Amino acid sequence: MIQVREYAQLTTDKTACPSLDLAIIKQETFDWLVQLSEKESYGRFITYKRPQYLQLHSYVGYLESPCGEGIEVLPKTGLGLQEPDNSRAVLCKMLSSVLHLSYKEAQSANLNRMNLPIHEWIYYQFLYLLKELVASGLRFDYQRVEEESRFIRGQLDITVQQRQTVGRAHLFHIRHDVYHPNRLENQLIKTALDYVQQHCRSSENWRLANEFSHILDRIASLREPLNSMHKWSDIKILQSYQAIKPWCQLILEKLNPNFQKGEHRGIALLFPMEILFEKYVASCLRRDIKAPWQLTTQASSKYMVNDQEGLKSRFQLKPDLLISQERKNHHILDTKWKLINLSDNDNNYNISQSDIYQLFAYGHKYLDGCGDMMLIYPKHHQFNIPLECFDLAEELRLWAIPFCIETDNLITGKWIERFPSLS
Repeated sequence: MIQVREYAQLTTDKTACPSLDLAIIKQETFDWLVQLSEKESYGRFITYKRPQYLQLHSYVGYLESPCGEGIEVLPKTGLGLQEPDNSRAVLCKMLSSVLHLSYKEAQSANLNRMNLPIHEWIYYQFLYLLKELVASGLRFDYQRVEEESRFIRGQLDITVQQRQTVGRAHLFHIRHDVYHPNRLENQLIKTALDYVQQHCRSSENWRLANEFSHILDRIASLREPLNSMHKWSDIKILQSYQAIKPWCQLILEKLNPNFQKGEHRGIALLFPMEILFEKYVASCLRRDIKAPWQLTTQASSKYMVNDQEGLKSRFQLKPDLLISQERKNHHILDTKWKLINLSDNDNNYNISQSDIYQLFAYGHKYLDGCGDMMLIYPKHHQFNIPLECFDLAEELRLWAIPFCIETDNLITGKWIERFPSLS
Protein backbone atom coordinates (compact mmCIF):
# COMPACT_ATOMS: atom_id res chain seq x y z
CA MET A 1 0.00 0.00 0.00
CA ILE A 2 1.24 3.47 -0.94
CA GLN A 3 1.42 6.10 1.80
CA VAL A 4 1.33 9.83 1.09
CA ARG A 5 0.06 12.93 2.89
CA GLU A 6 -2.11 15.88 1.98
CA TYR A 7 -1.19 17.80 -1.17
CA ALA A 8 1.10 15.01 -2.34
CA GLN A 9 1.64 14.37 -6.04
CA LEU A 10 0.93 11.06 -7.76
CA THR A 11 2.83 10.15 -10.89
CA THR A 12 3.49 7.28 -13.30
CA ASP A 13 7.04 8.52 -13.87
CA LYS A 14 9.17 5.64 -12.58
CA THR A 15 12.29 7.82 -12.51
CA ALA A 16 10.81 10.00 -9.74
CA CYS A 17 12.03 9.68 -6.16
CA PRO A 18 9.12 8.50 -3.97
CA SER A 19 8.37 10.12 -0.61
CA LEU A 20 5.41 11.12 1.54
CA ASP A 21 4.87 14.00 -0.90
CA LEU A 22 5.38 12.06 -4.13
CA ALA A 23 4.22 8.54 -4.97
CA ILE A 24 4.65 6.40 -8.07
CA ILE A 25 1.42 4.64 -9.07
CA LYS A 26 0.32 2.24 -11.78
CA GLN A 27 -1.00 3.55 -15.08
CA GLU A 28 -4.39 1.91 -14.40
CA THR A 29 -4.64 3.77 -11.08
CA PHE A 30 -3.62 7.03 -12.74
CA ASP A 31 -6.26 6.69 -15.47
CA TRP A 32 -8.93 5.89 -12.87
CA LEU A 33 -8.03 8.97 -10.81
CA VAL A 34 -8.06 11.14 -13.94
CA GLN A 35 -11.60 9.94 -14.65
CA LEU A 36 -12.60 10.81 -11.08
CA SER A 37 -11.02 14.27 -11.35
CA GLU A 38 -13.30 14.99 -14.31
CA LYS A 39 -16.44 14.14 -12.32
CA GLU A 40 -18.05 16.98 -10.41
CA SER A 41 -18.80 14.76 -7.40
CA TYR A 42 -15.20 13.53 -7.07
CA GLY A 43 -13.01 16.18 -8.66
CA ARG A 44 -12.80 18.29 -5.51
CA PHE A 45 -10.15 16.02 -3.93
CA ILE A 46 -7.67 15.80 -6.83
CA THR A 47 -6.41 17.95 -9.72
CA TYR A 48 -4.88 16.88 -13.01
CA LYS A 49 -1.66 18.92 -13.07
CA ARG A 50 0.22 17.83 -16.19
CA PRO A 51 0.93 14.61 -18.12
CA GLN A 52 1.85 11.84 -15.67
CA TYR A 53 1.14 13.99 -12.57
CA LEU A 54 -1.87 14.43 -10.27
CA GLN A 55 -2.12 16.71 -7.22
CA LEU A 56 -4.07 15.69 -4.11
CA HIS A 57 -5.97 18.29 -2.12
CA SER A 58 -6.53 18.56 1.63
CA TYR A 59 -8.40 15.26 1.89
CA VAL A 60 -7.27 12.29 3.97
CA GLY A 61 -8.31 8.66 4.07
CA TYR A 62 -8.00 5.75 1.68
CA LEU A 63 -8.30 5.13 -2.06
CA GLU A 64 -8.19 1.82 -3.87
CA SER A 65 -8.22 1.64 -7.65
CA PRO A 66 -10.04 -1.07 -9.63
CA CYS A 67 -6.70 -2.82 -10.18
CA GLY A 68 -6.32 -3.23 -6.40
CA GLU A 69 -3.63 -0.60 -5.73
CA GLY A 70 -4.25 1.12 -2.38
CA ILE A 71 -3.29 4.68 -1.48
CA GLU A 72 -3.45 5.90 2.13
CA VAL A 73 -3.57 9.68 2.45
CA LEU A 74 -2.46 10.89 5.90
CA PRO A 75 -2.80 14.35 7.50
CA LYS A 76 0.12 16.73 7.22
CA THR A 77 0.56 17.31 10.93
CA GLY A 78 4.01 18.88 10.90
CA LEU A 79 6.69 20.49 8.77
CA GLY A 80 9.34 18.15 7.43
CA LEU A 81 9.35 14.39 7.87
CA GLN A 82 6.87 12.57 10.07
CA GLU A 83 6.06 9.05 11.13
CA PRO A 84 3.06 7.57 9.27
CA ASP A 85 1.79 5.75 12.37
CA ASN A 86 1.65 9.04 14.31
CA SER A 87 -0.27 10.75 11.52
CA ARG A 88 -2.68 7.83 11.32
CA ALA A 89 -3.17 7.98 15.09
CA VAL A 90 -4.11 11.66 14.78
CA LEU A 91 -6.60 10.86 12.03
CA CYS A 92 -8.18 7.95 13.94
CA LYS A 93 -8.51 10.06 17.06
CA MET A 94 -10.18 12.92 15.19
CA LEU A 95 -12.56 10.61 13.34
CA SER A 96 -13.60 8.91 16.57
CA SER A 97 -14.51 12.26 18.12
CA VAL A 98 -15.95 14.12 15.13
CA LEU A 99 -18.17 11.30 13.89
CA HIS A 100 -19.34 10.56 17.45
CA LEU A 101 -17.98 7.04 17.18
CA SER A 102 -17.62 4.87 20.24
CA TYR A 103 -13.89 4.80 20.88
CA LYS A 104 -13.46 2.23 23.66
CA GLU A 105 -9.73 2.52 24.12
CA ALA A 106 -10.14 2.52 27.92
CA GLN A 107 -11.96 -0.83 27.83
CA SER A 108 -9.76 -2.63 25.34
CA ALA A 109 -6.20 -1.84 24.31
CA ASN A 110 -6.82 -3.88 21.15
CA LEU A 111 -9.02 -1.09 19.81
CA ASN A 112 -6.07 1.27 19.77
CA ARG A 113 -4.51 -0.35 16.71
CA MET A 114 -2.99 2.64 14.97
CA ASN A 115 -0.57 0.43 13.05
CA LEU A 116 -3.44 -0.73 10.84
CA PRO A 117 -4.26 1.21 7.65
CA ILE A 118 -7.21 3.55 8.18
CA HIS A 119 -9.73 1.32 6.35
CA GLU A 120 -8.58 -1.82 8.17
CA TRP A 121 -8.80 0.12 11.45
CA ILE A 122 -12.42 0.96 10.67
CA TYR A 123 -13.10 -2.68 9.80
CA TYR A 124 -11.63 -3.77 13.14
CA GLN A 125 -13.71 -1.27 15.12
CA PHE A 126 -16.84 -2.57 13.42
CA LEU A 127 -15.94 -6.24 13.96
CA TYR A 128 -15.01 -5.71 17.61
CA LEU A 129 -18.35 -4.04 18.36
CA LEU A 130 -20.15 -6.77 16.41
CA LYS A 131 -18.42 -9.29 18.66
CA GLU A 132 -19.83 -7.50 21.71
CA LEU A 133 -23.28 -7.32 20.13
CA VAL A 134 -23.35 -11.03 19.32
CA ALA A 135 -22.18 -11.85 22.84
CA SER A 136 -25.00 -9.78 24.36
CA GLY A 137 -27.53 -11.29 21.95
CA LEU A 138 -29.05 -10.17 18.65
CA ARG A 139 -32.55 -8.74 18.76
CA PHE A 140 -35.30 -10.74 17.03
CA ASP A 141 -38.60 -9.50 15.64
CA TYR A 142 -41.88 -11.00 14.45
CA GLN A 143 -42.18 -11.30 10.69
CA ARG A 144 -45.29 -12.16 8.68
CA VAL A 145 -44.87 -15.30 6.54
CA GLU A 146 -47.28 -16.41 3.79
CA GLU A 147 -46.87 -19.98 2.61
CA GLU A 148 -48.51 -23.23 1.55
CA SER A 149 -48.64 -25.92 4.24
CA ARG A 150 -50.18 -29.30 4.92
CA PHE A 151 -51.26 -28.05 8.32
CA ILE A 152 -53.11 -24.93 9.40
CA ARG A 153 -50.93 -22.63 11.42
CA GLY A 154 -51.85 -19.07 12.24
CA GLN A 155 -54.46 -17.58 9.89
CA LEU A 156 -55.99 -19.24 6.83
CA ASP A 157 -56.08 -17.03 3.73
CA ILE A 158 -59.68 -17.70 2.68
CA THR A 159 -59.52 -15.73 -0.57
CA VAL A 160 -56.50 -17.60 -1.92
CA GLN A 161 -57.73 -20.93 -0.54
CA GLN A 162 -61.01 -20.65 -2.48
CA ARG A 163 -59.02 -20.38 -5.73
CA GLN A 164 -57.02 -23.50 -4.91
CA THR A 165 -57.20 -26.21 -7.63
CA VAL A 166 -58.65 -29.66 -6.87
CA GLY A 167 -55.26 -31.32 -7.18
CA ARG A 168 -53.84 -29.06 -4.42
CA ALA A 169 -56.86 -29.00 -2.17
CA HIS A 170 -54.90 -30.82 0.53
CA LEU A 171 -52.60 -27.76 0.94
CA PHE A 172 -53.55 -24.70 2.97
CA HIS A 173 -52.59 -21.08 2.23
CA ILE A 174 -51.75 -19.66 5.63
CA ARG A 175 -50.34 -16.49 7.18
CA HIS A 176 -48.43 -16.57 10.46
CA ASP A 177 -45.72 -14.72 12.38
CA VAL A 178 -42.20 -16.07 12.88
CA TYR A 179 -39.80 -14.83 15.55
CA HIS A 180 -36.67 -14.28 13.46
CA PRO A 181 -33.43 -12.23 13.60
CA ASN A 182 -33.97 -10.99 10.05
CA ARG A 183 -34.94 -7.48 11.14
CA LEU A 184 -33.73 -4.34 9.31
CA GLU A 185 -30.93 -3.42 11.72
CA ASN A 186 -29.45 -6.91 11.51
CA GLN A 187 -29.73 -6.87 7.72
CA LEU A 188 -27.75 -3.61 7.54
CA ILE A 189 -25.08 -5.07 9.82
CA LYS A 190 -24.93 -8.24 7.71
CA THR A 191 -24.54 -6.16 4.53
CA ALA A 192 -21.63 -4.23 6.05
CA LEU A 193 -20.12 -7.51 7.29
CA ASP A 194 -20.28 -9.03 3.78
CA TYR A 195 -18.39 -6.04 2.43
CA VAL A 196 -15.73 -6.22 5.15
CA GLN A 197 -15.23 -9.95 4.55
CA GLN A 198 -14.83 -9.39 0.83
CA HIS A 199 -12.39 -6.45 0.98
CA CYS A 200 -10.33 -6.74 4.17
CA ARG A 201 -6.69 -7.79 3.82
CA SER A 202 -5.80 -8.17 7.48
CA SER A 203 -5.78 -11.85 8.47
CA GLU A 204 -7.29 -11.06 11.87
CA ASN A 205 -10.09 -8.99 10.34
CA TRP A 206 -10.85 -11.73 7.84
CA ARG A 207 -10.93 -14.38 10.59
CA LEU A 208 -13.42 -12.35 12.63
CA ALA A 209 -15.54 -11.50 9.58
CA ASN A 210 -15.65 -15.15 8.49
CA GLU A 211 -16.65 -16.26 12.00
CA PHE A 212 -19.50 -13.76 12.21
CA SER A 213 -20.71 -14.51 8.68
CA HIS A 214 -21.55 -18.05 9.84
CA ILE A 215 -23.30 -16.73 12.95
CA LEU A 216 -25.39 -14.29 10.87
CA ASP A 217 -26.02 -16.76 8.05
CA ARG A 218 -29.80 -16.72 8.67
CA ILE A 219 -29.93 -12.97 8.07
CA ALA A 220 -30.38 -11.65 4.53
CA SER A 221 -28.23 -8.87 3.08
CA LEU A 222 -29.73 -5.79 1.44
CA ARG A 223 -29.09 -4.82 -2.18
CA GLU A 224 -29.51 -1.07 -1.56
CA PRO A 225 -28.78 -0.57 2.14
CA LEU A 226 -28.38 3.22 2.04
CA ASN A 227 -32.04 3.56 1.16
CA SER A 228 -32.90 1.80 4.42
CA MET A 229 -30.28 3.32 6.74
CA HIS A 230 -32.64 6.08 7.89
CA LYS A 231 -35.12 3.44 9.05
CA TRP A 232 -32.71 2.17 11.73
CA SER A 233 -34.79 2.19 14.91
CA ASP A 234 -33.53 3.73 18.16
CA ILE A 235 -36.09 2.10 20.45
CA LYS A 236 -35.07 0.98 23.93
CA ILE A 237 -34.62 -2.72 23.12
CA LEU A 238 -32.02 -1.74 20.49
CA GLN A 239 -29.89 0.27 22.89
CA SER A 240 -27.06 -2.26 22.51
CA TYR A 241 -27.00 -1.47 18.77
CA GLN A 242 -26.15 2.22 19.21
CA ALA A 243 -22.39 1.66 19.45
CA ILE A 244 -22.14 -0.24 16.16
CA LYS A 245 -24.54 1.93 14.17
CA PRO A 246 -22.09 4.73 13.15
CA TRP A 247 -19.43 2.20 12.12
CA CYS A 248 -21.96 0.30 10.03
CA GLN A 249 -23.12 3.52 8.41
CA LEU A 250 -19.54 4.62 7.76
CA ILE A 251 -18.75 1.36 5.95
CA LEU A 252 -21.92 1.42 3.86
CA GLU A 253 -21.68 5.09 2.91
CA LYS A 254 -17.95 5.63 2.46
CA LEU A 255 -16.29 2.37 1.55
CA ASN A 256 -18.57 0.31 -0.63
CA PRO A 257 -18.20 1.38 -4.26
CA ASN A 258 -21.51 -0.22 -5.18
CA PHE A 259 -23.36 2.30 -3.00
CA GLN A 260 -21.52 5.44 -4.18
CA LYS A 261 -22.53 7.89 -6.87
CA GLY A 262 -20.82 7.33 -10.17
CA GLU A 263 -19.90 4.22 -12.06
CA HIS A 264 -16.51 3.03 -10.94
CA ARG A 265 -15.25 -0.06 -9.15
CA GLY A 266 -12.72 1.52 -6.80
CA ILE A 267 -12.96 2.44 -3.14
CA ALA A 268 -13.08 6.02 -1.89
CA LEU A 269 -12.91 6.78 1.83
CA LEU A 270 -11.99 10.45 2.06
CA PHE A 271 -12.49 13.16 4.66
CA PRO A 272 -11.76 16.91 4.23
CA MET A 273 -9.20 17.87 6.87
CA GLU A 274 -10.49 21.44 7.20
CA ILE A 275 -13.91 20.18 8.30
CA LEU A 276 -12.43 17.42 10.46
CA PHE A 277 -10.22 19.89 12.31
CA GLU A 278 -13.04 22.41 12.73
CA LYS A 279 -15.42 19.84 14.21
CA TYR A 280 -12.74 18.26 16.37
CA VAL A 281 -11.79 21.60 17.94
CA ALA A 282 -15.47 22.38 18.47
CA SER A 283 -16.05 19.07 20.27
CA CYS A 284 -13.03 19.65 22.54
CA LEU A 285 -14.01 23.25 23.40
CA ARG A 286 -17.63 22.29 24.03
CA ARG A 287 -16.36 19.91 26.69
CA ASP A 288 -14.55 22.75 28.48
CA ILE A 289 -17.06 25.61 28.14
CA LYS A 290 -19.45 25.77 31.08
CA ALA A 291 -22.73 27.60 31.64
CA PRO A 292 -23.70 30.40 31.32
CA TRP A 293 -21.38 30.48 28.29
CA GLN A 294 -22.71 28.97 25.09
CA LEU A 295 -20.80 27.69 22.05
CA THR A 296 -22.48 27.89 18.64
CA THR A 297 -21.03 26.27 15.53
CA GLN A 298 -21.52 27.81 12.10
CA ALA A 299 -23.49 30.84 13.29
CA SER A 300 -25.28 32.45 10.35
CA SER A 301 -27.27 35.42 11.63
CA LYS A 302 -25.17 38.20 10.07
CA TYR A 303 -24.59 39.40 6.51
CA MET A 304 -22.07 41.70 4.88
CA VAL A 305 -24.91 43.55 3.15
CA ASN A 306 -27.91 44.10 5.40
CA ASP A 307 -31.58 44.33 4.45
CA GLN A 308 -32.44 47.25 2.26
CA GLU A 309 -35.79 48.38 0.96
CA GLY A 310 -36.92 45.82 -1.57
CA LEU A 311 -33.62 43.87 -1.34
CA LYS A 312 -32.65 40.88 0.74
CA SER A 313 -29.49 40.51 2.84
CA ARG A 314 -26.49 39.22 0.94
CA PHE A 315 -23.11 37.55 1.58
CA GLN A 316 -23.86 35.55 4.71
CA LEU A 317 -21.10 35.41 7.33
CA LYS A 318 -20.61 32.02 9.03
CA PRO A 319 -17.80 31.90 11.61
CA ASP A 320 -16.80 28.42 12.74
CA LEU A 321 -17.38 29.08 16.46
CA LEU A 322 -19.27 31.77 18.33
CA ILE A 323 -19.15 32.12 22.13
CA SER A 324 -22.05 34.01 23.66
CA GLN A 325 -23.67 34.67 27.03
CA GLU A 326 -27.27 35.68 27.62
CA ARG A 327 -27.82 36.29 23.89
CA LYS A 328 -24.84 38.61 23.64
CA ASN A 329 -21.92 37.67 21.40
CA HIS A 330 -18.54 37.79 23.13
CA HIS A 331 -15.95 35.90 21.05
CA ILE A 332 -15.42 34.67 17.50
CA LEU A 333 -13.19 31.63 16.88
CA ASP A 334 -12.20 30.35 13.46
CA THR A 335 -10.23 27.17 12.79
CA LYS A 336 -7.70 26.84 9.96
CA TRP A 337 -5.98 23.60 9.00
CA LYS A 338 -2.76 25.33 7.98
CA LEU A 339 0.85 25.11 9.17
CA ILE A 340 1.98 28.40 10.73
CA ASN A 341 5.72 29.06 10.90
CA LEU A 342 6.97 31.32 13.71
CA SER A 343 10.33 31.77 11.99
CA ASP A 344 8.76 33.15 8.80
CA ASN A 345 8.13 36.66 10.12
CA ASP A 346 8.70 38.30 6.74
CA ASN A 347 5.87 36.29 5.22
CA ASN A 348 3.38 37.02 8.05
CA TYR A 349 4.03 33.56 9.59
CA ASN A 350 2.19 32.00 6.59
CA ILE A 351 -1.10 33.49 7.80
CA SER A 352 -3.33 34.20 4.83
CA GLN A 353 -4.34 37.81 4.29
CA SER A 354 -7.81 36.67 3.29
CA ASP A 355 -8.19 35.04 6.75
CA ILE A 356 -7.48 38.40 8.40
CA TYR A 357 -10.05 40.11 6.17
CA GLN A 358 -12.55 37.39 7.05
CA LEU A 359 -12.07 37.81 10.80
CA PHE A 360 -12.22 41.59 10.44
CA ALA A 361 -15.68 41.25 8.87
CA TYR A 362 -16.79 38.79 11.56
CA GLY A 363 -15.65 41.17 14.31
CA HIS A 364 -17.55 44.15 12.97
CA LYS A 365 -20.76 42.26 12.24
CA TYR A 366 -20.97 39.87 15.21
CA LEU A 367 -19.07 41.84 17.88
CA ASP A 368 -19.91 45.38 16.72
CA GLY A 369 -16.21 46.07 16.24
CA CYS A 370 -15.34 45.53 19.92
CA GLY A 371 -13.99 42.32 21.45
CA ASP A 372 -11.52 39.45 21.07
CA MET A 373 -11.33 36.89 18.30
CA MET A 374 -9.15 33.86 17.70
CA LEU A 375 -7.60 32.03 14.77
CA ILE A 376 -6.87 28.42 15.76
CA TYR A 377 -4.15 26.50 13.91
CA PRO A 378 -2.74 23.00 14.56
CA LYS A 379 0.30 22.92 16.85
CA HIS A 380 3.59 21.59 15.50
CA HIS A 381 7.27 22.00 16.22
CA GLN A 382 7.46 25.37 14.41
CA PHE A 383 4.28 26.76 15.93
CA ASN A 384 4.11 25.79 19.59
CA ILE A 385 3.42 29.16 21.29
CA PRO A 386 0.70 31.77 20.61
CA LEU A 387 1.51 34.82 18.51
CA GLU A 388 1.29 38.31 19.87
CA CYS A 389 -2.11 39.96 19.61
CA PHE A 390 -3.09 41.63 16.30
CA ASP A 391 -4.97 44.91 16.80
CA LEU A 392 -7.47 45.03 13.95
CA ALA A 393 -9.16 48.14 15.33
CA GLU A 394 -9.05 50.21 18.49
CA GLU A 395 -11.18 47.72 20.44
CA LEU A 396 -11.00 44.69 18.15
CA ARG A 397 -8.23 42.17 18.79
CA LEU A 398 -7.22 38.94 17.02
CA TRP A 399 -5.14 36.12 18.50
CA ALA A 400 -3.43 33.28 16.61
CA ILE A 401 -3.33 30.23 18.89
CA PRO A 402 -1.93 26.71 18.37
CA PHE A 403 -4.20 23.78 19.22
CA CYS A 404 -2.49 20.60 20.45
CA ILE A 405 -4.25 17.53 19.07
CA GLU A 406 -2.37 15.25 21.46
CA THR A 407 -3.73 16.98 24.59
CA ASP A 408 -6.93 18.38 23.03
CA ASN A 409 -6.18 21.85 24.41
CA LEU A 410 -5.30 25.34 23.22
CA ILE A 411 -1.76 26.37 24.14
CA THR A 412 -2.11 28.92 26.95
CA GLY A 413 -0.70 32.45 26.84
CA LYS A 414 -1.69 36.06 27.33
CA TRP A 415 -4.92 35.46 25.45
CA ILE A 416 -6.38 33.50 28.38
CA GLU A 417 -7.08 36.79 30.25
CA ARG A 418 -9.27 37.99 27.39
CA PHE A 419 -11.31 34.79 27.06
CA PRO A 420 -12.98 34.04 30.44
CA SER A 421 -15.18 31.43 28.78
CA LEU A 422 -12.11 29.29 27.99
CA SER A 423 -10.18 29.81 31.23
